[in-house]
Amino acid sequence: MANFKSQKPPQWALRFFRWFCHPEYREDVEGDLRERFVRLANKQGSRAARWRFIGDVLLLFRPAMVRISFENHMNTMINHYLKVSYRTLVRNKMNSLINIGGLTLGMTVAIIIGLWIQDELTYNQNHENYSHIARVLRHNDRKEGIITSRTMVPGLGTLLKTEYGNYFESVGMIRQRIEDRVISFEDKIFTQTGYFVQPEIPEMLTLKMIHGSRSGLGEMSNILLSKTVSDKLFGDRDPIGQIVQMDANWNLKVTGVYEDLPVNSELSAATFLATLDRYNHGWSSVNVWDNYYVWIFVKVRPGHDPGKISEIIESAMLPHVGEHDVRSNPRLFLHPMSRWHLHNQFEDGEEVMSLQLKYVWFYGIIGIFILILACINFTNLSTARAEKRAKEIGMRKALGSNRVRLIHQFLLESLIIGFLSFVFSVCLAWLFLPEFNNLAIKKLEFPFSQISFWTTCIAFTVFTSLLAGSYPAFYLSSVKTLKVLKGHTLTLGKVSSLPRKILVVFQFTISISMIAGTLIVYKQIELAKKRPIGYQKEHLISFQQRSPEYRKKYDVLKNELKQTGVVREVGSANYSITSTLGWNNGFSWKNQQAGFDPAFNTIRVSHGYSKAVGMGFIYGRDFSPDLANESASILINESALKVMGLEHPVGKKVSFEREWLGHKQFTIIGVVRDMIKGSPFEPTDPSIIFLDNRALSNFYIRVNPNVNPRLALGKIEGVFKAVIPSAAFNYKFADEEYHRKFLAEERISQLAGYFAILTIFISCLGLLGLSSFITEQRTKEIGIRKVLGATAANLMRLLSFDYVILVVVSSLLAVPISYYFLNGWLSGYSVKTEISWWIFALAGVSALIITLFTVGYQAIKAAFRNPVESLRYE
Repeated sequence: MANFKSQKPPQWALRFFRWFCHPEYREDVEGDLRERFVRLANKQGSRAARWRFIGDVLLLFRPAMVRISFENHMNTMINHYLKVSYRTLVRNKMNSLINIGGLTLGMTVAIIIGLWIQDELTYNQNHENYSHIARVLRHNDRKEGIITSRTMVPGLGTLLKTEYGNYFESVGMIRQRIEDRVISFEDKIFTQTGYFVQPEIPEMLTLKMIHGSRSGLGEMSNILLSKTVSDKLFGDRDPIGQIVQMDANWNLKVTGVYEDLPVNSELSAATFLATLDRYNHGWSSVNVWDNYYVWIFVKVRPGHDPGKISEIIESAMLPHVGEHDVRSNPRLFLHPMSRWHLHNQFEDGEEVMSLQLKYVWFYGIIGIFILILACINFTNLSTARAEKRAKEIGMRKALGSNRVRLIHQFLLESLIIGFLSFVFSVCLAWLFLPEFNNLAIKKLEFPFSQISFWTTCIAFTVFTSLLAGSYPAFYLSSVKTLKVLKGHTLTLGKVSSLPRKILVVFQFTISISMIAGTLIVYKQIELAKKRPIGYQKEHLISFQQRSPEYRKKYDVLKNELKQTGVVREVGSANYSITSTLGWNNGFSWKNQQAGFDPAFNTIRVSHGYSKAVGMGFIYGRDFSPDLANESASILINESALKVMGLEHPVGKKVSFEREWLGHKQFTIIGVVRDMIKGSPFEPTDPSIIFLDNRALSNFYIRVNPNVNPRLALGKIEGVFKAVIPSAAFNYKFADEEYHRKFLAEERISQLAGYFAILTIFISCLGLLGLSSFITEQRTKEIGIRKVLGATAANLMRLLSFDYVILVVVSSLLAVPISYYFLNGWLSGYSVKTEISWWIFALAGVSALIITLFTVGYQAIKAAFRNPVESLRYE
């Protein structure tokens, strides 16, 4: 007996051989191995035989023996899985269409939102010095709190260049707002937007040059053009060295052409770059400390921490600014380019979540939720149909299939649905991306050539498919073989449907919250639109004039326009009526509180301006052309009156610390209604209006409302071309300009509406499949009830009751959730609507009606079916 045991080959080696050897060869080869082992054991001993057996097994582990077995096994198994999956999908067509359709919609939204978020997160990354560029900001102490501003005095930029060069490779200043300028070449005249910058800026921003070099702004008379403007002006001609005119006044030499900056770039609207010295020439310099009109960009030297540099330059302004500025204690700090877009909002000196970052979170969460809703449909329908597949699963287990293989089978089915959905979603995303770009004001492109995009999408699809199919896979594979084959079902009473009900409640909670959110956004926009704006925007046209001829011929132009018969009034101002530019403090009046120095929006206007724009007077009168010394008179608005606290304002004196239009003291002659110049969702600014009869750049024309607009525009254009032929006739309608203030909120409203429709649609898709299956399950019960006298109304109520309860529960859950998020969103507005109870009631009722329509078809179909057919169902 001992001798027999000693001649047994190593069992672990034998098991290893049986695992890898092809079944066709296994029995014969194993017999040969055993005989060889016994012979060697008798001749050389068991120890030598065991080592030889191990060696023979290892020598047999080669492609000829292993690969064929593995490949055949895997091919057979995969083919089997694919056939079963295909038959399952075809057999349950409605279930498959709902799953693929829902996942397709979910993935389409996820892809588009993913591209949008990537665009937001990569803002400004087109600049090679992205990680080293920063902007200089300042905190100032005011009565209302700490105010953070990015507008600086040019003297500070010069100081940082000369005295802090150890910390910065370069410092550059930019005129603090984009400029509309007329660029002309030969007979081509265009109004373009651009910036006046210092020569360091193109190199700092690493502009991609097509012609010329980044150093092309070395002379005051040079200009850099974008490719788009260069193509419009010169076509195929070489642009370098060409002379263009700006505002029919300055001759500028083209020294470079750069690629258009991408939309997700801070200076994307810059179609030209001219020198800051050109802008300053004749009226200012880069060394003044009393005029805030530039942004200061810096490129930090490698190895230096922007935070530590902020501490070093914090008090750099104090020795140079006036007493008034010293009282506000300006404190400088660096704001890295990586934070310009999503982290650019400050409250009381602290960084807070910006509106743009809120959008990123909002769209990201919505995309995830819509995808989850689609996955819930898959999970619900798969588990609901588990009973139909119970016998199939039991039989497969009885024939030797283990739980792992069943899990593989169900996960493969999920992957097939996932990849089919992905293919369709790519097509839909590509199809709808242009429409999304129009809505979101983006230029997103589908990244077909980016391997990283496809890798991410495939990984995402696999993850989504496994997430959607994991619960059904593990749930269905847990079926007990004997119970199923004996006729037992998977149903465990009401408990078995509890997970499905929870998931349906989750779906409709999100859907109802989205409906409520859409209604609140719409209500907020309507509230702002109904606010009185303080002027008459209808039939009002504006022009921005840059031509030097305009200043010389202003009075002629004004008279000629009035003589056309289509113009009622003409006026001008230094700023647009929809702009809040132009702020000053240093004003004082009688009984002013000590230390109280508020800033006022200061506007200069000509005679006729108030009539042209339709300003409303509360007290006093307008500027009169018949009275002398009107330049020492001012108008204030309602907000300024509240700030000053004057009871009888007309005739009161207001002093200014600096000489303004030849005066230091002014008399209030009138109070006008607040005009909404800034955001319609914010309080109006306190404003002081001065008279300046010079030709101001923003020209306003009140058109006769009784005249055909086309006829009026034609006559007005004719006057402009006759009086000022060098000026481009680029007009704007005031009502369209005002409407642009709502674009951001209207985009949110439209997107929220689309997302709400999608969430409801995907939820109802799942509900349709679920109700169809449950109605099919209860076919025999329905037939018996009809035979016993149940009416169609009774049956419809029976089949719909459970879903009504689920929607009611969802509505109750959606109220606190949506209220919390909507209240947080509204907190970002000073002028905001109320969250009324009827918003949630309407959202809940809407969801209920949609649900009843969705399940109603199945209920009606079952209720009116012939009971004989129902009882013969099985």
